[in-house]
Amino acid sequence: MKRYFICAALAVLLLGTGSSFGAGQKPVADDDEASANPAMKSVDASRKDIAERRKTAAKIKLIDINSASAAELKKLPGIGDAEARKIVAGRPYGSKFWLVTNNILLEGTYSGIKDRIVARQPFKDGDKNAEIYKKLSEKKTAEELKAGGKQ
Repeated sequence: MKRYFICAALAVLLLGTGSSFGAGQKPVADDDEASANPAMKSVDASRKDIAERRKTAAKIKLIDINSASAAELKKLPGIGDAEARKIVAGRPYGSKFWLVTNNILLEGTYSGIKDRIVARQPFKDGDKNAEIYKKLSEKKTAEELKAGGKQ
């Protein structure tokens, strides 16, 4: 019986103290939460930054390196006559990074224009595009072998 009263008193005591913890606090609004939590500020800032980037990206017209003229390519920063001719001569490109891997542009020049260019593919079917690039690669390899034999 004594144990029953002790358990009941302890339960009442715990229930009473638990309800008093939340009594002195007021609910936090969303605006107050963001100002109270620095992580929320950075999330809001990054969301605004992403929105601004999307607006800027929508304003910039991407230049397709597989179909643009040399004059259009020369409008890009760091691209002169020689680079534009090399880009046109090396077509088609499977991706815009092929400009670097095929030694058309230096990586520094590429990093300056990579957000302004795109390498659109001739077909929606990836297998057809892969077939084109495979044939092109074989052709270039054969030409390199012929050129190597002439020396």
